[in-house]
Amino acid sequence: MLAYLCGAIEYSPDHGKAWRAEITLFLREQGHEVYDPALDEKKNLSDEEVRDFRKWKATDLARFQATIRKIIDWDLEWVGRKSDFIVAYWDEYSGRGAGTQGELTLAYSRGIPVYLVTAVPVAQISGWILGCATEVFTSFEELKHRLRAEQTLTAGRD
Repeated sequence: MLAYLCGAIEYSPDHGKAWRAEITLFLREQGHEVYDPALDEKKNLSDEEVRDFRKWKATDLARFQATIRKIIDWDLEWVGRKSDFIVAYWDEYSGRGAGTQGELTLAYSRGIPVYLVTAVPVAQISGWILGCATEVFTSFEELKHRLRAEQTLTAGRD
């Protein structure tokens, strides 16, 4: 099964790479494939777009929008058509952007399971986000325990 890793990139200090790297190792050990949008900076962009699109936000809005729309289309294709489940991390940076919210909404609308791990109190998370989540975890260890249990159940059916 393919997991899409969803969470803050734009406003996260490390562009969301640390938590994704850790959970990727675990998911692969469990036999899952992983798509990490934070590692796939090239996506469907030209070299110039990869290099310059962030500065275009302040200097050439039309060019920025055209490029960011390519990124949106790429990521939503992965969420809506290629992913079997979503691992989402909600932290203090997630609410500043909009990609995470859009991806979780799309997953919910397509019936794709969303496992939401939160670094903030659940009461501080938007009801919309919580409504899109299939299950909510307060740590990655809780999520790992849940996925190990699911793996055991699946293996027992074979």
